[in-house]
Amino acid sequence: MSVTSVLEVLDRAHNGPVCAVKDWDSKVIPSAIAKQLKAHNLLRTCNPQEPVNTDDALADRFFKAGFDLALELGMLCIDTERRILMSAQELWDILHKIPPELVLGEGRDRVIMYPRKPEDPRKPLFKSPLGITVSEDLWVVVMQGIVENREIDVLQGGSLETVFGHEVRSQTPYETLVGYLNARLTNEALWRAGRPGMPVTGVISSVTAFGQLGGFGVPGGLSSKKDIVIVLGPSELKTSYHCLHKVVHAVNCGAPVYSSGLPMIGGYAGGPEGVVLVAIAYSLLHYFVHQATYGGCSPYDLRYMGNTGRHAQWVLSTFLQALSRNSPVLKNTSLNVTAGPGTKMLLYESMVTAMTLSVSGVSIGLGPRSAAGKYQNHLSPLECKWSAEVIKACAGMTRAEANEIAKKVIPKYEERLPNPPKGYPFQECYDIKTLTPKEEWHAIYREVKAEAIELGIPVHRF
Repeated sequence: MSVTSVLEVLDRAHNGPVCAVKDWDSKVIPSAIAKQLKAHNLLRTCNPQEPVNTDDALADRFFKAGFDLALELGMLCIDTERRILMSAQELWDILHKIPPELVLGEGRDRVIMYPRKPEDPRKPLFKSPLGITVSEDLWVVVMQGIVENREIDVLQGGSLETVFGHEVRSQTPYETLVGYLNARLTNEALWRAGRPGMPVTGVISSVTAFGQLGGFGVPGGLSSKKDIVIVLGPSELKTSYHCLHKVVHAVNCGAPVYSSGLPMIGGYAGGPEGVVLVAIAYSLLHYFVHQATYGGCSPYDLRYMGNTGRHAQWVLSTFLQALSRNSPVLKNTSLNVTAGPGTKMLLYESMVTAMTLSVSGVSIGLGPRSAAGKYQNHLSPLECKWSAEVIKACAGMTRAEANEIAKKVIPKYEERLPNPPKGYPFQECYDIKTLTPKEEWHAIYREVKAEAIELGIPVHRF
């Protein structure tokens, strides 16, 4: 990461080939994906009956196709409507500079991230939660309850919709102020939990650059010494001035960058095979365009706005294995569950997805996005702890074992994906004073944990 490389990206964003956003979405992306799938004999290779991919040769073909797609398309800057392109040599040169490990955090909360392989016995890290909106009066206690669980390595945190009771309006000074408030409340939650050195990605409450400018690298805000700037690109294979503002600010602060995208099954990328290609291409390109220290993609299925169904599990496993087997990238992806806290379905969805990520070589998992992030305060520390327990326990498990477990657990919830249970808000699942789960919720957790152990997931019983 350097000023020189950022300027090169900016120059290409202003001098690259012209392409209108509407043409990129409706013509360029679908056409290029179809071309690469056909060229690499990947059409209709998704097998939802085997949700965790175990075919190494298939993963390798997808990597080659995704690499070729990255070179063919590059990324589109939506503000200039120009494509940021790079050569194969440039891309490989950048990938070969990725360090063999990444140290995050300070003191007792220092953690190490590795470029894991499929079935890697080294435990992945876990980051939680996934930007769910939490009201100002509960924000600190909810985050405190999450980070008190030592299974959680990195805090991403919940989002704020208000700042001192005032509605946050995008691209206004409200957003700059909420970025600062988000950072201050994060530091308070870490202090209360006794984890001041824990690394944090931020600023999650702000989609645009204003929140980051308000809360990262400023007195009382998030620290460039231990925290990570988050850059989320628009779908598919796009960047923006707001993303690049965040990158420049990260360079100015000397902070690492976590970059990710959200390819959609049923969106511009088409079906599962196309989404795998986009996820690979983005996971490679953002090391140049967004100067990423680590990153990846978080695929969704538009039919239910999650990634816990059969097609999405196949996408997750295939794109992670493709990258794990053929590149040194540090891979992040998320658990986008649909059911809410206090329900078995949430724990089943988290179990399957955390397991899939772990055996497929993820470096750091993120989530869960309880109740698909639809409802304020629908988040509890228990599902965060559970997801972290599973993703770490499954390190070293074979993909074949994980596939058999997934085939037994997915039927327990897949029919409910279009209409999942809403569950309950934090204050109905937890005792706010003691920050412990209420007995009914904890009993469900113990029951599902016993099922997981019976199925062969080696989580600790207590």
